[in-house]
Parts: sequence; structure tokens; C-alpha cells
Amino acid sequence: MAFEYHVAKNGSDLGEGTKQNPFLTINKAASIAVAKDTIVVHEGEYREWVKPKNQGLSPTRRITYQAAEGEKVVIKGSERVQDWKQVEGSVWKTVLPNSFFKDYNPYIEEVFGDWLYKSKVPKHLGDVYLNGMSFYEAESFEQLVNPSGQTEVVDNWTRQVVPVHNPEQTKYIWFAEVDNDTTTIFANFHESNPNEELVEINVRKCCFYPEETGRDYITVKGFEMAQAATPWTPPTADQPALLGANWSKGWIIEDNIIHDSKCSGISIGKEVSTGNNYSSKRKNKPGYQYQIESVFHGIKSGWSKEKVGSHIVRNNTIYDCGQNGIVGHLGCIFSEIYNNHIYNIALKREFYGHEIAGIKLHAAIDVQLVNNRIHDCSLGTWLDWQTQGTRISRNLFYRNNRDMYIEVSHGPYIVDHNILASEYALDNYAQGGAYLNNLICGKMVHRKILNRSTPYHVPHSTEILGFAVVHGGDDRYYNNIFIGHESFEGVVPGRNDSMEGVGTAHFNGYTTSEEEYLEKVHQKPGDVEIFLNVDQPVYINKNAYFNGAVPFERENEKIVDDSFNPKFNITEEGRDVYLFCELPENFEKVLGEIHSTKTLHPVRIVDADFENPDGSEVTVDKDLVGEKRSEKSALGPISQLQSGKNRVKVWE
Repeated sequence: MAFEYHVAKNGSDLGEGTKQNPFLTINKAASIAVAKDTIVVHEGEYREWVKPKNQGLSPTRRITYQAAEGEKVVIKGSERVQDWKQVEGSVWKTVLPNSFFKDYNPYIEEVFGDWLYKSKVPKHLGDVYLNGMSFYEAESFEQLVNPSGQTEVVDNWTRQVVPVHNPEQTKYIWFAEVDNDTTTIFANFHESNPNEELVEINVRKCCFYPEETGRDYITVKGFEMAQAATPWTPPTADQPALLGANWSKGWIIEDNIIHDSKCSGISIGKEVSTGNNYSSKRKNKPGYQYQIESVFHGIKSGWSKEKVGSHIVRNNTIYDCGQNGIVGHLGCIFSEIYNNHIYNIALKREFYGHEIAGIKLHAAIDVQLVNNRIHDCSLGTWLDWQTQGTRISRNLFYRNNRDMYIEVSHGPYIVDHNILASEYALDNYAQGGAYLNNLICGKMVHRKILNRSTPYHVPHSTEILGFAVVHGGDDRYYNNIFIGHESFEGVVPGRNDSMEGVGTAHFNGYTTSEEEYLEKVHQKPGDVEIFLNVDQPVYINKNAYFNGAVPFERENEKIVDDSFNPKFNITEEGRDVYLFCELPENFEKVLGEIHSTKTLHPVRIVDADFENPDGSEVTVDKDLVGEKRSEKSALGPISQLQSGKNRVKVWE
């Protein structure tokens, strides 16, 4: 029998949990709800860390947590503080007993972990919020008195000087001192009196996250969650977030608003027993080595389709998180992530490391990333290690410092019908990809990775088949539109076998068939070295290149107009987003074909076909706006693009 429990701000945990006699806390309902039960939370602000105790039993026998229809329910990891005393000028302080934080004091806990660049003065997981606006942590009390603020910073990836997202916000800073008994928080509130405004501080690690693993088949729907003191979440550590599944299976996370997580917003990642920042703690091996070990520890812990993953993350709005909007290693397998709006991720730049993106996934086996809008992020989407069976389809990227990064993976993976509109569009440090019907109008970097061997798998499985370095190539580029940029001068050789520029000329000199490749490989006797010395084949045809974008030298059918400027632009009009571009008269002389398992050459290293997650044949025939393509249709992500001016709604 299924029960419906109710939670309301006028309830009592001694009540019955009915609509007439509701519980006061969500955790009370969470402690008794079992498979097929629903927890309905009514309007109000709930300052608690919800820790589901029980699990659902199947996709149809789940435990559902949902906000009451039409009611605003907010879960916060913070507490309001109203006891502030003025210290000097606009600097105020509050003194709290350490018992206020129980066993987790964010003003002691540092941002720490593998692949994090340590600053001279460590940052902490605490934060201060004035009417919802988060502050910056000062390096000293003296800095509080005369905060100068910042108008621009150096982006740590591109090394470009970029404007601060909100310069005025950088003047609002805090500093904490902790002794054996008390925590003193100082903050500069400028013109505001903190005792007359809403001032909150981080207290809890998470807002909704089970403490124990294996809490399967849970639905979380319709909440706003904010202000949690979440830790740094590299792939070699525990990965708690403001909201997350903690090594469970079959969660549905939908229709939520997630914001102001110190590090990560939503986690579908790994847990602590498979590794916990050992590279930073032990300093005896590189993080790369510990990450390999975490994969094998994961297998021992039941890393499989039967135990973890298969989550659905859809229709969420995620913003103002310090590290990631969505994060996951191992536990993200076989998941679907779609229709999410993700923005303002890692723009405060209080700390920096190599695990930052709107979506950052490792081992995204058969994960489907579809129809997400990702903008104003330090990096849009980063798929790192074991991107196999993954599909990145019909997503909109713009105003990011970089749009997409695919690293040390061997495919097969598909990138189709996306718009990559930022000035830095793509880092391709992988092989075995199929790039179909995209519009790419920013810098592209292609690089071989010959010093790190990473796993690949039996198709549609977590079973490891082998390890390989990234030779470069084995990529497919069909039906794309490339738009150059005046600041990029074609294709420029770089360090470590790196090439950059807009287009496909990175692959000049590569072979164009497996037969040609193997013929060149076997001109000399040997084993490993003869494969390392020959670039893998690439499959490139029917792309368009404008405004200085440069084609692959052996591409047969293509459109090239070096001087034509499409005047490409992405504009926001209310809650809708539009694409504008002009295309030349000859744009329709080359029409693209629909690609499928049959037309896409299998990837070489994994020896696997491009398929749907269930192993069926994949057909790439739906464009960015959901229209089904005809057998021959326009290049790019929108099948109705045509010569002349185009204005198309690409998000609503």
C-alpha cells in the first residue's frame, strides 16, 4: 500500500504526517517513507539536510519527494544570523559557539582535494549571503576594512583576461576566526545593516543527499535548494553535492532550482570507499594513478548497471555554483541529462582546479546529454575519461570561457546538432568521436595525449576491455558549419602535438581510411612504435567553412567561403533564445546526409559501432529544434537553415 505523507511549516514531527496533521520536517517523513510512498512538502523555507533513509525498489516502486503543486518550497543549507555587532565602519561581526555547527564547521573546512591548485591563503567552505548574494572570502581581517574589489581576472584555462561576472559583488567580503569554543565571522556589508536585512551563513554540507549508499529509485521534484557548504569533488574523492544520489541507482531529479553551492550543485558520482583525495593527502603518486585505482575499486564495489547510475536529471535550473552544475564519476553511467538550464558556474573564481564545468563527468558510459542550455560558465561541458556510448545532442552553448572539452577517451561517442557559440568552442583531446550537424564558431584545439593510458569497455558495460593512449584522429566530421573568428589565424601548430584553429585542418596529413592507415603502419616491422608513428584515419565530408575557418585538405565535398561573414549571433529575448545568421547564396549546393550506425565507421581502438545505449542502431535524424530531417537537408544543427538571413528560436 502506498502512503502520502505531508510536511508543512505549521506541522509537528509528533503528528501523523497527514495533510490535516503534517510533519514539521522533511527528515521526519524521510525516516519512515518506503517504496511507493510520496512525501509532499508544502510552501515554506526548510533549513535542514534531508537524508533519505529508505530506498525504492524499482522504477515503478520509488519514493517520491515533491513540492506541493503550485507552492514554493525552499531547502537551505544555511542559517539566518541576526546578532551582528558593528566593529569598524561597515565591518560587522557575529560570534557563534562551535556547537552551532555540530560536527561540520564550514569555517574550518578548507576547499581541498586532488587537482585543486592551492592558494597561498586557503579558502574555506563557509560563505555569507546578503539578501541572497554570496560574498567573497578575504585573505585577512585587514582586507575587510578597505576592499578594493575586482573588475577583471585571468581565466586559468585560456590565460585570457576576462571581466569579473559581477564586479560590485567582489567588494562584499567576509573573514572568519575559529578557536576552541567559538567561530567569529566578520563581514563588510557596506551600506547595509545586517540586522535589518536577510543575512545567512553556510552551515550544512548538503541540502538533499543520503548519508548511506544504495538508496535507489528516489524522485526529487519541484524544490528550490540553495546555500550548502559542499566540498571539492574531483573524480578521486567522495562527490557530495547540494543535491545528489550518493552511489545509488535510478534517481529522477527534475524541475528543481539549484543554486549557491560552494562547489557542486547536483552529483550523480562516486563515493568515498573508492578513493578520497589520496594524491593530495599522500603526495606519493599522481592523481592519474589514483584515478585508475578508483576505477578498479569501483568494480570491486559493484560498479555496474545493476547497482548504480541510470539516473534522469531533467528540467532543472542550476546556477551560481563554485565548481560544477552537475558532477559525476562512475556513478553517472547510463544516465540521461536533458532540458536543463545551467549558467554562472565557477565565475566567482575564488579557487581553481581541473575539475570545473557546467557539467563535469568521468566515465559517462552511454550517458545522453540532450537539449541543455549552458552559458556563462568557466567551461560548459567536460567529458573526461571513458566517454563511450555517450551522446551530446541538441545542446546550446554560448558565452562560456570554453564550450566543450572531451579528454582521453576512445569513443564511440556522438556530438550532434549542437551550437557552440563561444569564442573558444572545443578542446578535442580524444579519439573515436562523430561530430555531426553542429555549428561551431569558436577556437578548436586538437591534441594527442600519449603519456596517459585510459580504460575502454565492452560496449554498453562497465567491464574493462583494455587501456590505450590517445593517438589522435579516428574522428568523423560530417554536415557541420564552421565559422572562423578574426582573432584566430587559421591552424597554428602548438606544443605536445597540439593544433588550434576553427575547422578541420587540424587533421591535415592524416589518412582517410583504415586500409590506408594500416598500409602505412605496416611499412616497417614492429609493434607499439609503428602505430604511434602514424596518424589514425579521419572521415570528413560535407562541411561548410566561413570567415576564415579552414577545411581538411582531403575533404571532397564542402562549402568554403573564406571572406563571407555570417554575422552569427545568439540573443536572449525574455526567456527565449534566438540564433541569427546570414548564409551565402551557395549554401544549399551541398546537402547533408542522415548518418547512422551503418554510415559511421566503427572506432578502431574499442572496435565498437556507434549505437544507442540499448545496442540498437542509432540514427541521427532530429535537429536542434526537434524537427525530423529529410534524407538530404541543410548543413548545421537546424534543418531549415537557408541562404540569406536566418532567425530561429533555439530555446524556449
